[in-house]
Amino acid sequence: MKLLAIGLVFWVLLHFFKRLAPGLRASMQAKLGEGPAKGVMSLLIIGSFVLMVLGYRAAPFEPVYTPIAGMGHLNNLLMVIAVVLMGAGSSKGRMRSMLRHPMLTGAIVWAAAHLLVNGDQASILLFGGVALWAVAEIGIISFAEGPWQRPEPGPVSGDVRLLVISAVLFVVVVAVHFWLGYSPFLGSYG
Repeated sequence: MKLLAIGLVFWVLLHFFKRLAPGLRASMQAKLGEGPAKGVMSLLIIGSFVLMVLGYRAAPFEPVYTPIAGMGHLNNLLMVIAVVLMGAGSSKGRMRSMLRHPMLTGAIVWAAAHLLVNGDQASILLFGGVALWAVAEIGIISFAEGPWQRPEPGPVSGDVRLLVISAVLFVVVVAVHFWLGYSPFLGSYG
């Protein structure tokens, strides 16, 4: 559980780094250059993600609540929505102009979906922690950037591309869950 907590703390701090320590970030960029500085941050974020995954997998199962029966279907529907939201910010279609923070909203939906079907201590720490981080990140970004300038909606073809890519990514996510030994289609269906 300690490894999971360390990974989560690093994840949060690394994502807040740009907003909460802009001088330090600028100094790092000046010394390394923009590309290498982004590369270092990306590697550190990937490292924090790996720590969270390893910590989650190693954590003992300590139940806190029993998920409501039948939530597996809602979980999977929410996961499809989360994958679409996470891609919407980078899409060129109409959807990207509907939400200010689609990727962070997707992270909140992802976390909520997982908390519907996982009631153990490690799940609450991981998924609840990521949800709290995403909510805080939305607040920090919105405060720093001020009122949202809604982008012009793009063509519908951009949304079609987003939905196709999201469907493929959802299948990949399901495959990774199976590879890790977790069936995303078995939790809380009873």
